[in-house]
Amino acid sequence: MKNKLKLGQAAGVVAFAIIIGAVSMSSSSTVDARAALKENRTVNAGVALDLTEVADATELLTAGATSALTYYGAELTVAQNDSNVVTASAQGTPQSDDTAQEEAQANEAAQTPTAAQTCGYTNLGMSVISSGNLNIRQEASTDSEVVGILTNHNACELLEDAGDWYKVTSGKVTGYVSKQYLVTGAEAEAIAEQEIKTVATVNTETLNVRAEKSTESAVLSQVGNSEAFTVNSVADGWVEINVDDSVGYISQDYVTVAQALPTAKTIEQVKYGDGVSDVRASVVSYALQFVGNRYVWGGTSLEKGVDCSGFTMRILGKYGISLPHSSKAQPSYGTKISSSDAKPGDLFFYGSGRSISHVAIYIGNGQIVHASNKRDGIKVSNAFYRSPICVVRYLPN
Repeated sequence: MKNKLKLGQAAGVVAFAIIIGAVSMSSSSTVDARAALKENRTVNAGVALDLTEVADATELLTAGATSALTYYGAELTVAQNDSNVVTASAQGTPQSDDTAQEEAQANEAAQTPTAAQTCGYTNLGMSVISSGNLNIRQEASTDSEVVGILTNHNACELLEDAGDWYKVTSGKVTGYVSKQYLVTGAEAEAIAEQEIKTVATVNTETLNVRAEKSTESAVLSQVGNSEAFTVNSVADGWVEINVDDSVGYISQDYVTVAQALPTAKTIEQVKYGDGVSDVRASVVSYALQFVGNRYVWGGTSLEKGVDCSGFTMRILGKYGISLPHSSKAQPSYGTKISSSDAKPGDLFFYGSGRSISHVAIYIGNGQIVHASNKRDGIKVSNAFYRSPICVVRYLPN
């Protein structure tokens, strides 16, 4: 092979090579590296510590490099002169390792789905309220009918900008919300990152909650279709959840597990129809004001924290019904009725076997409001999310 070329320290020439995959160049031509810069106009050049010729009859030279600098744009060319010496020259600003690392991190972050994207939102809004609930109204007016409620840090999809209002959809509710209680953009995304949870939604009519991860284990309670629970863990085909004050397991075969953000509650449960007294309607309306507040075992404060029996004790106490702070004791202070006869304001009691461990207030249309557990606080649920042991009436018809 003719024109053998060996470049090293003896040659006294510092050779550079362009690293763009494997580079081949003709010994009689000048190659302008800008042709390979593409859109970001970035090429790598490095000092060739051991560049060896491989020129054959067609006089093609393959250049390799072991150390790299990154240059942006400008004039970067590679040439081979008559003495078969490959040289490179560049004008531009070298990119530091820190800058390259920052760019790599930025590119990676851009490819990672946001909390909003993960949960299916394209124009996310998050509610920010210091206390109570945020009304979702049928029209963009404070005189319009309330069709749903948002609690603090609930998510919604922004559908329309209506001046001082946004038209939104959240959960099963669509309506208008005052702009002053919603945040959007980066601020909404930051809240969503903190609030996103893994949720298991029941997709069968009735599902047993087991004490252990086995169909032979004791049944703690039963949960109903469409009831959603925050997931503690998933393993061996079982989903660990909190049901009221207990930890239990439901079969992964009968739930849909997905990432979700908290959403609005429908107000349909407070639309009662005929035969419900103003007192019962008032009890439910009053109880719903505290949805989203904290659950505290042994607590009796509706604002600072309350447990299940503390909640029913305080709510009914406002209407002259005196109850002890005990879910086991409260049934004896009223009249037991069939669940099919329940009216808003009656109490549903739950537990295992005949042992009562939880109590909730019926709000109509198959729904209850209760101080559920530390994770979920005071919330609205399906009245038959587990089988009630008994239903008790305290208020007059």
